[in-house]
Amino acid sequence: MKLFFVVLALCVQGFAATSSVAPTKHPNIILMVADDLGYGDLSCYGATKIATPRIDSIAAHGLKFTDAHSYSGICMPSRYALLSGRYTFRVTRSIDYACNFDPGQVLLPAAMKAAGYRTAMIGKWHNGFGDKKEVDWNAELKPGPLEFGFDSFFGTPRTHSEPPLVFVRDHQIVGLEKDDPISVDHSSGSGAHGKQIGGAKAMALRPSDQVDITLADEATKFLAAQKPEKPFFLYLSWVSPHNPIAPSPKFQKSSKAGPYGDFIQQLDHCVGRVLDALEKTGQAKNTIVVFTSDNGGRFQQVALRAGHRTNGDLLGQKTDAWEGGHRVALMVRWPEHIPAGTERKEFFHHIDVMATLSGLVGVTLPAGASPDGKSDQVAWLEPVKAPAARSEAVLHGTRSMALRQGPWVYLAKQGSGGKTVPEPEKPWSIPYKQMKLSNSDVDENGQVKENSPAEQLYHLGKDQKQQTNLATQQPALVKKMRERLKEILNEK
Repeated sequence: MKLFFVVLALCVQGFAATSSVAPTKHPNIILMVADDLGYGDLSCYGATKIATPRIDSIAAHGLKFTDAHSYSGICMPSRYALLSGRYTFRVTRSIDYACNFDPGQVLLPAAMKAAGYRTAMIGKWHNGFGDKKEVDWNAELKPGPLEFGFDSFFGTPRTHSEPPLVFVRDHQIVGLEKDDPISVDHSSGSGAHGKQIGGAKAMALRPSDQVDITLADEATKFLAAQKPEKPFFLYLSWVSPHNPIAPSPKFQKSSKAGPYGDFIQQLDHCVGRVLDALEKTGQAKNTIVVFTSDNGGRFQQVALRAGHRTNGDLLGQKTDAWEGGHRVALMVRWPEHIPAGTERKEFFHHIDVMATLSGLVGVTLPAGASPDGKSDQVAWLEPVKAPAARSEAVLHGTRSMALRQGPWVYLAKQGSGGKTVPEPEKPWSIPYKQMKLSNSDVDENGQVKENSPAEQLYHLGKDQKQQTNLATQQPALVKKMRERLKEILNEK
């Protein structure tokens, strides 16, 4: 373990001097990430049953992307890629409870810290602790956020539905009592993610309907404590609207889309509190504010009956390699630098967030950092004029991979690439007839038709809804993209 800290320290020291701008001149950064927020869940992306004026204000005073994508259709791999600029498929070991990052691996917060930033993470971590699969929740939780560049951490270990259902501050569970130790039972019948044993007080300090509200409290305290002479980087990772849908009483029945919409309106309120706290510091003009989601939304029965579609007209949902799994809301505000009220239609991938933010604030990354990411900072500063910086990217579903090249997207297998088609009996698999979605390979119940092509190809410029599979009409392009995807996936 000592070697781990030595390697990381040497790595950070090795590029601290490469920053091209003096630390006192760096702009601040707030990177906010929602959990399972669908492409159609915000007012500024077309929602009519849910009101999100505070989140919308980021786009109104900055830049909105309409073709932005997370790496994955699920949480953990998408967050790994976002913080590291590295495709998660390159991780050869199991990604589970143990810390997913390698000793010495430089993440975005480490790059910011080396350039003189005060770094903090508040919210959902979901990238593991320690170096063993089974975490000892009663001991110091490390390596974790603090060992990869964050000066402080307060948040949930995983998603707010996955035990232990507690808050962690730095290396310790909040409210943990020695005579009531915590363990997680993974035996049969204990649920998909196991069942928490012990830790009653710690669990009571983290009620499900108050998690984001508590995170907003922590964020406002952090912002109030910052001084203009030292820049800060805040990674604020919300837990909503991931299941369980748990709006607090104040927000229940506040939307027209049922509890799901209420939960999002609570999130909007929390984002507004953070924006207000930033304004009070007097540093709003010198702060880059980014808001996005870690992946697409999950189909929601109650919201659908109310007339709300979590992912708009996109095909698919969370877990999928179809667009609904990974096309996400993304908006950026930086007064007097990013033109207000602009829209960017060109492709952007989360794998480039680390390099882009580093470039915007004048931090030069060391060799080997963000190996799959590239800076798209020109597009952020000149969104109307700048050409697309990236023409190719890999996208991940839980059962299949996709390759994006320009307007084309290739899927290596039939179906959604996630859980939508293979598990139609599950609560998140609403029949396609009810969803009013259509795809040339899929029947009204979401099942792949007989004799459908083994692979999929769509031209998103002409068919963003992915209604027509062009694989049989473009065999040469399918072959080319198939071979290219295999080439990328086999890279070390």
